[in-house]
Amino acid sequence: MTTPPPERDGDHEPAEAASGAPAATGGRSRGTRVVFGRSWLSSGFGLGLGATLAWLTVQTVLEVGSLLTLLLLAVFIALALEPVVAWLTRHRLPRGWAVLVVLVVLLALFAGFLALVVPPVTDEVDALIKAVPDWLKQLQNHDSALGRFEDRYHVLQKAKDQFSNGGAAGLAGGLLGAGRVVVGAVTSAAVVIVVTIYVMAFLPSLKRFFLRFVAARKRPHARDVTDEILIRVGRYMLGNVLTSVIAGLATFIWCVVTGVPYPAALGVFIALMDLIPIVGTTIGGLVVSLVALSVSFPVALATAGFYVAFRIAEDYLIVPRVMKFAVDVHPLVTVVGVLFGGALLGIVGALVAIPVAVAIGLILDEHVFSRTDAS
Repeated sequence: MTTPPPERDGDHEPAEAASGAPAATGGRSRGTRVVFGRSWLSSGFGLGLGATLAWLTVQTVLEVGSLLTLLLLAVFIALALEPVVAWLTRHRLPRGWAVLVVLVVLLALFAGFLALVVPPVTDEVDALIKAVPDWLKQLQNHDSALGRFEDRYHVLQKAKDQFSNGGAAGLAGGLLGAGRVVVGAVTSAAVVIVVTIYVMAFLPSLKRFFLRFVAARKRPHARDVTDEILIRVGRYMLGNVLTSVIAGLATFIWCVVTGVPYPAALGVFIALMDLIPIVGTTIGGLVVSLVALSVSFPVALATAGFYVAFRIAEDYLIVPRVMKFAVDVHPLVTVVGVLFGGALLGIVGALVAIPVAVAIGLILDEHVFSRTDAS
């Protein structure tokens, strides 16, 4: 009797492998499909959530954009005044008292400007009010120039019709809108003043707070770069003040030579307006040209031409050279930075464009160009 040969372990392995292969393959396929399904679901959910958060962030920034602009302006003013405060503190004056001294000086300058501007403006307004009855008489006199103008265009009748057909409501709405503009301007000025005082008083502690976000080993170098940026911002403000003084002196001399009234007040006005890049000198020149109409039309026309020429010289000769000396910025960067800043944030953007360009240049020199030059 013969016994069957013992089965070897290896004889069953192919069968088990063959029988188990489809199941294993099917299991992996189903597992792969599940994983891919979860991956697509999580990716889609993540993209949707990210897009929603991005949209909400953009909407929030747009809603508070005006407030952010005011805060940026306040910080810029505080940084521009920091060299004066630092100079006073180096002469053993406590920081709080130094900030108070700077504020008192600014208030004194503002009061001096009002003392120069308010009297002539008040005189002109009084003269205008006293001239209104005479103008009304001339409108009713058919032999006068104003009377003939009224006979041809019927301005008074059109004004009465407009007022009776709902013009009163429109006038009230206009006055209400003007009131809202005034209240908004006062509120914005209060916000800028309060934030400026706060930043000026607590600037060292604010610097220490933000430097804590930098690694400890890199903190001294970051502090040096920050101090250099603040110094150059102060120099930029001094350079801006210098160009404004040049504009004010040029206006004063022009008004004295041509006989335009109130030369000192107009010179101070132009100096203040010149602190606003892009549009400051243009608006100021328009105001001075209107005042020059009180002398004669040719003088007003010559004044407008003077400001066009001065604006070209300021933009392409005075400002680039002064900023090159003050903050060591290429003149092309000065012009392009002011244009881009004005396009993005208006007057405030144009005002802070050059300090931002200075800060970016310092950061590039310290962290980018130093590495590329060493490689």
